[in-house]
Amino acid sequence: MTPRPPLPPFTGETARQKVRAAEDAWNGRDPARVALAYTLDSRWRNRSEFLAGRAAIEAFLTLKWAREHEYRLIKELWAFSEDRIAVRFVYEWHDGAGQWWRSHGNENWHFDVAGYMAERHASINDVPISAEDRLFHWPQGPRPAGHPGLAELDL
Repeated sequence: MTPRPPLPPFTGETARQKVRAAEDAWNGRDPARVALAYTLDSRWRNRSEFLAGRAAIEAFLTLKWAREHEYRLIKELWAFSEDRIAVRFVYEWHDGAGQWWRSHGNENWHFDVAGYMAERHASINDVPISAEDRLFHWPQGPRPAGHPGLAELDL
């Protein structure tokens, strides 16, 4: 597989680049594109679901974004080592009934030498919010460069 920079070993700067690339891809909500960031045999734990392989990841994301409308995500680097990155994240979305949610979580990522994510472990909690309490209002797609991050939003 073609290398997917930035590659391990990570520095603070390259870890932040990897996190922002993941955020931008997820905000694009294209399951096939997002799945390309993972190894062919990538293993996931997402909440209480366990997945293995790109096909399972793509299917999972397809269902996720079919039920999580107007999804907008911010990720923030928490820690990193040579081939691992930890992030915290928050995303806002509404369900089919119009109820808005703010989902808070943490992810642990492990990368192969070519820069593909081989493991992703995510713990997520959902909090109902009113439409007036939303903080993520940019147009659908990647978060604009000047938009505040989680620390600036006190999340």
